[in-house]
Amino acid sequence: MAEVAKKPSKLATELRYLRAKPSAEQREQSTQDILKMKLGVKRTSRFQLGESAKAWIALIPAMFFLIVFMIYPILNTFIMSFMENFTFVGGSGSSFAITNYIAALNNPRTTDPSIGLGNYLSVLKDSEFQQSLLNTALMVIVSVPLTILIALLLAVVLNSIKPLRSFFQTVFFLPYVTNTIALGMVFRVIFSSSSGGLFNTMLGWFGLSPQAWLTASANRWNMFFVIVVYAIWNGLAFKILVFQSGLASIDKQYYDAAKIDGANRATIFRRITVPLLSPELLYITITSFIGSFKAYTQVISLYGGGAYNFGGSTGKEWETVVGYIYSVMQDPSKVGRAAAGSFVLLAIILLITLVQMVVSKRRVHF
Repeated sequence: MAEVAKKPSKLATELRYLRAKPSAEQREQSTQDILKMKLGVKRTSRFQLGESAKAWIALIPAMFFLIVFMIYPILNTFIMSFMENFTFVGGSGSSFAITNYIAALNNPRTTDPSIGLGNYLSVLKDSEFQQSLLNTALMVIVSVPLTILIALLLAVVLNSIKPLRSFFQTVFFLPYVTNTIALGMVFRVIFSSSSGGLFNTMLGWFGLSPQAWLTASANRWNMFFVIVVYAIWNGLAFKILVFQSGLASIDKQYYDAAKIDGANRATIFRRITVPLLSPELLYITITSFIGSFKAYTQVISLYGGGAYNFGGSTGKEWETVVGYIYSVMQDPSKVGRAAAGSFVLLAIILLITLVQMVVSKRRVHF
């Protein structure tokens, strides 16, 4: 009886077999898996992200910082530029916080912010803004072309010499890694009007009398000369680096063919080097114009005395547009005007960039 009880019944055996027997779909899937293993194909998951989804996931960190630190401030400043009366902002928090003036707009007890174009009209009619715009334009027109030309010539020279090339590259790259304020202090020593000033001493070698360069009583154009020299020195490093990268990508066969045809160095530079460096020239030109229009620390570092000293007896002799915006912003009731000045500057930069892109279409060879 015990042996009979241990023996499984026929029905239980058939049920066990049916459970263990794979279905047609399972057999087909097993066959595909075996073939993929033999061919070295990895088994893929049923849940797969598309290429666009993967790209968006990878862009999430960058998009977060772009929205928080660029798009939001731009929109915030744009809204603020139309608010003519900014005295309604009160309490804790920055006047640039968007929740501050949205709450004020929704609160009938606060002062009416008077939304309109008054800030833009005030900025454009302000003689101080007009003078700061003229100062900035003069700096840009003089310093940018000179810096690009000198950087291009130095890059060509450095590319053609082998002895001490690394040393000279390091020397010309030093301003790029040096603090702007520290460079300004060095230039204040070089152009010092006191006895022993380096530049005045050099003028004495040629029989020229010493000049006042950075003092409150200095001539306006003497001060401008120092600003331009400083801007050129400060801007050379990055431009030389970009031009050297472009020169390294030019095929040497062009130069060899030109030499065989009897072309001199000036012709090679004008006919081969400059056209083949046109993409780098366009990039450097656009970025240089943008950077020069945003000049601020380059000027105040030369004169010292705080964030509002731009030279001269009034401290505003060579005030830039960014300096004007920063000084106006210190008055809480004029924050809207400062925001309007920022967008006027943005419009000028965008217009100049657009003109450069249109003009360069036929002259840039990619």
